[in-house]
Amino acid sequence: MLGPSDLVLCSGTLLGSSLRDLVRAAAAGGFQGISLWARDYRDAQAQGLSDADIRTLLADHGLRVGEVDPLARWLPGSEPGAGTPPLAAELYELGEDDYYGLAEAVGARSINVVEIFGAHAPVDRVAEAFAGVCDRAAEHGLLAHLEFLPWSGVPDLETAASIVRAAARPNAGVTLDTWHFSRSGSPLGALEKLPGNQVGAVQLSDAPATAAATDLPTESVEARLLPGDGDADLVELVRVLDRIDSRAPIGVEVFSARLRELPAEEVGRRAGETARAILAAARSEP
Repeated sequence: MLGPSDLVLCSGTLLGSSLRDLVRAAAAGGFQGISLWARDYRDAQAQGLSDADIRTLLADHGLRVGEVDPLARWLPGSEPGAGTPPLAAELYELGEDDYYGLAEAVGARSINVVEIFGAHAPVDRVAEAFAGVCDRAAEHGLLAHLEFLPWSGVPDLETAASIVRAAARPNAGVTLDTWHFSRSGSPLGALEKLPGNQVGAVQLSDAPATAAATDLPTESVEARLLPGDGDADLVELVRVLDRIDSRAPIGVEVFSARLRELPAEEVGRRAGETARAILAAARSEP
């Protein structure tokens, strides 16, 4: 089982790359795991890889799958509308059973759950829907964690944490994406109050203090920075995670148009080096 000393290269950092490139990048960067989007799996199948081939590819590079990401079609009333960007609309093509099948095929640890389009439902209704996801995920041996997005109906850590508490499922948790954490204005004190066992996954990336675009969804998928290259206090954030005894692996998810211009293995090396520098600074003796 992946844990807090393990690094996971998130698929979004290599958005648009093949599964083979993602795996090679993770190996080059010294990662212990990867996350997978459904598109990664479907593209690999289209290239002729069977489930057994995928498992062998992962094993040959010493990698496990942290989470399958992101389940978007789970909350009634949250759905794409006219003008929805293709990348976001694509996430609604598959349902829960598709993600559970993928998770079982690759031996994933968890499933990441998101609300994307701003369905501002009451917390109790969202918690009821999320609890259902958790129950069904548990039947497949999976953790389920809820990711907050600043423009969504689950806009910050405190809201996500309240939904997880109300869901009251042993396999429920929050995904702490540090870019969303920074842009949502969530305070570190809110993280300090969260029980460590309710942090399901961590996704590191950095951001300048001032948003690079007025459109946060666009900035989120185009202009993130590698850990340590921006103004977010990632070192203190990791220290807080350690203080609350989070057992989640540390992912690196840097959606960046600039990084996508580089060879995949170079991206993997940079992602691994910068993440390890943050962890070393956070966990060094004072």
